[in-house]
Amino acid sequence: MQSVMPAIGTDLGVADVWISAAYTWSALLWVICAPIWARRSDRRGRKAMMALGLSGFIASFGLCGIVLWFGLAGAISATLTLILFATARSFYGGFGSAAPPAVQAYVASRTPRAERTQAMSLIASSFGLGTVIGPALAPLLVFEGPGLTGPFIAFFAIGIAVLAALRLWLPNDDPTFAARGEVLSAPFSASAGSTVARNNDEPDRAATDIPAVEDIPRLAWGDRRLRPWIMAGLVGGHAQAALFGIVGFLVLDRLGLRATPHEATGPIGTVLMAGAVATLLAQWGLIPMLKLGPRSATLWGIAIACAGTLIVGAATNLHSIALGLSIAAMGFGLFRPGFTSGSSLAVSRREQGQIGGIVASVNGAAYIVAPSLGVLIYGWHPWLGFGLIGLLCVGVFVQGWRNLDSDEVLESRAGVHS
Repeated sequence: MQSVMPAIGTDLGVADVWISAAYTWSALLWVICAPIWARRSDRRGRKAMMALGLSGFIASFGLCGIVLWFGLAGAISATLTLILFATARSFYGGFGSAAPPAVQAYVASRTPRAERTQAMSLIASSFGLGTVIGPALAPLLVFEGPGLTGPFIAFFAIGIAVLAALRLWLPNDDPTFAARGEVLSAPFSASAGSTVARNNDEPDRAATDIPAVEDIPRLAWGDRRLRPWIMAGLVGGHAQAALFGIVGFLVLDRLGLRATPHEATGPIGTVLMAGAVATLLAQWGLIPMLKLGPRSATLWGIAIACAGTLIVGAATNLHSIALGLSIAAMGFGLFRPGFTSGSSLAVSRREQGQIGGIVASVNGAAYIVAPSLGVLIYGWHPWLGFGLIGLLCVGVFVQGWRNLDSDEVLESRAGVHS
């Protein structure tokens, strides 16, 4: 979508800021709904919520593609196109938000604390892998007939295939039944040995001692264990959302492609793909190789992201834009799993469903105003936009340096209640 939406907006003749603003309602729904679905996943099971999230994704992409097709064909006005696009996108915010917290809780319940950062980086890198494949495929999917809406139609079909695979092959789980204890202990069964089992944050509890869903206390955003991590995730997420909201329009401007927007999908896709590869390098290579914990990944990541943002702001050609975004994306590729795993390790295992919802809400909150506000400020003066993003990164680093728990404390703490 990031590869084609700047070109679609230019084709429709609407201001850049309105293209970014079309995502606002969906992002707001994401923030509201993600904790609700996360709480429900404790009752209904993670797999059921993943399926619901994928269904929201499928409905959203299909309807968005149809709306944009009619808009680009001139059958409906540009204003109505954006209104209907925002409405269709709300299916993703309202129902698609069920999947990420369920995935996080599903994985967290199967990993010991010492391996949580690596496990969460694999989740994050699945998104990163999509941002490699997506921008690479998007220009190839712009073909005669659907035109710029071709990618929407293609990924609508891919979503259906993934939903079918989920239903057929992912092991089921239902936390309300006695089997929930087996779900938690399966990776550390008898063959794994008791020494591995002791890495869990609640090691001495038998499966029958696991509390009923009704006994799990509600986890608040203001919980003192979470406050530093939530603050880092919110501010750093806004910086990332603003940067990636601007970059497509930056390519249009710096390469002089405003008059020929159809030619922009290739360069924009190249820049985004370079950034995504750098993200995967961070998550698949640097985090496991350097054994970075949550605090170190968060702080190193946001510092590198700040440097990359300044390079993007000064870039004047495709090569320098791609280089700068790659550095920034590598930084955010360290920052995101650091924040996610730090939040996960800050609470107990039985609270993983709820923390998954809070993390998903924090990620979604960044996309309510940051992309459109970033594009608006960029329109006034480019360096105002990039300077603001850099200041946000500096703020995260200073706050994190002072307040985030050390990696050793996080990985050894037993997830006690506040």
